[in-house]
Amino acid sequence: MPYIQNTEREVREMLETIGVSSIEDLFRDIPAEVRVRGHLDMPSRMSEMELMRHIDSIASKNLSTGDCISFLGAGAYNHFIPSIVDHLAGRAEFYTAYTPYQAEASQGVLQSIFEYQTLIAELTGTEISQASLYDGATALVEAVSLARAVTKKRGRVLVSGGIHPEYLQTLRTYSANLEMKIETVDLDEGLTSPEKLKEMLDDDTMCFAFQSPNFMGCIENGPAIVKAAHERGAPAIAVVDPISLGLL
Repeated sequence: MPYIQNTEREVREMLETIGVSSIEDLFRDIPAEVRVRGHLDMPSRMSEMELMRHIDSIASKNLSTGDCISFLGAGAYNHFIPSIVDHLAGRAEFYTAYTPYQAEASQGVLQSIFEYQTLIAELTGTEISQASLYDGATALVEAVSLARAVTKKRGRVLVSGGIHPEYLQTLRTYSANLEMKIETVDLDEGLTSPEKLKEMLDDDTMCFAFQSPNFMGCIENGPAIVKAAHERGAPAIAVVDPISLGLL
């Protein structure tokens, strides 16, 4: 968008509209001793190419995800999507079929699902893996629903404060009309405290869900918090990034 300078008349009209007499009034809340007076001490002008090189030289001083693996949290994780995925995902048998019925006509899709399930089972160390889920948030909901069926009359769901807020909101939406109470275990320096978890666990706890690396980018003490949940007969649900499992 091109820059169009405001005329004096336009500036005056804007000031009158917001109820101030001058541009200086806009900055009256800033202490005078920290205001910039006169011209800024800036280097001489640069051409576009010179400016790009200058900015690149500054940016190169930082580590980037191109230099190291990053699971900083809040969804900022390393993802590599092979070029062929865009083509395959555009094929009708992938984006229109929720469940590939008529196995005779869906061998390719079934084979890809089987390979995916096999790799996930190997990464997680589980005996089985499900592939008919949409995303992490709805997968968490399904896991809690399964725990509800297994533990039957229990009504409390404990979730770590390190779970992505959008995942937690999805869980609250699905459980709004169900007889379950969702409670959050607060973090201690970015991690779920096993001691706090033990204090909150009781015989009415349906399950405990945590994320690792969590929303803060911290790796949870999985063995300790899972053991605490299992000691009270509550299944532990782990929300994980599959790519991170290849490293941790």
